[in-house]
Amino acid sequence: MAGAAGRPVRAAVPLPRARPAGARRSAPASSAGTYSLPGYAEVLVRFAAALDARDALVGGHSLGGHIALEAAPALTDCAGFAVFGTPPMATLEAMPSAFLPNPLVSVGFTAEVTPADARAYAASQLAPGSALPVAPMAEQILATDGAARAGLAASLAAGAFTDEVAIAAGLDRPLAVLHGRDEQLVSLAYLESLHLPPLWRGAVQVIEGSGHSPQLEAPEALAKLLTEFAEFVE
Repeated sequence: MAGAAGRPVRAAVPLPRARPAGARRSAPASSAGTYSLPGYAEVLVRFAAALDARDALVGGHSLGGHIALEAAPALTDCAGFAVFGTPPMATLEAMPSAFLPNPLVSVGFTAEVTPADARAYAASQLAPGSALPVAPMAEQILATDGAARAGLAASLAAGAFTDEVAIAAGLDRPLAVLHGRDEQLVSLAYLESLHLPPLWRGAVQVIEGSGHSPQLEAPEALAKLLTEFAEFVE
């Protein structure tokens, strides 16, 4: 990818292939322990090692951002991190402050989800009144192994995750924190209350015209910010 000045920017992002539309249910993990932040982080670290992804930028959306932070201490060859829709938490007690008082947050931790709940949860991933269709996201929610949501909830309740605020604050590489202006789930006030010395530009970068999922709602604005972050890290 070319940067604003025309020079190459480190911006290749390999992704596992998404489940095909219409799939009934994702295959369960081989180990129940995978359904936890440490479990997911281990998968990410192994994935990066298999790709020999040295000097890469690691990005994560929502749960993916929490996974990136959990994995960050082990990703010593990575050049920087970018998260969006992700409020770093020190303990589970921070959750009421980190997330907005939206009852739909709980759907992400519920094993069995009804079609109506899936549609409502999908809509909460977007800005209020978004014209984007929610059916494809609702289908993916229903196709996800319910044990993944329940397992994550159980692991968080057991305290099975690292202090994400300490990790983010102690990074020796840049951290970009992005946030949709019209978020329905994550609190901007909470993000702005955190003291994060590695924070790119010294502030949370707010994306206008987007809720929890700027990759769907404002892809050009998100790509611009990520390109600028990549240029900064270069």
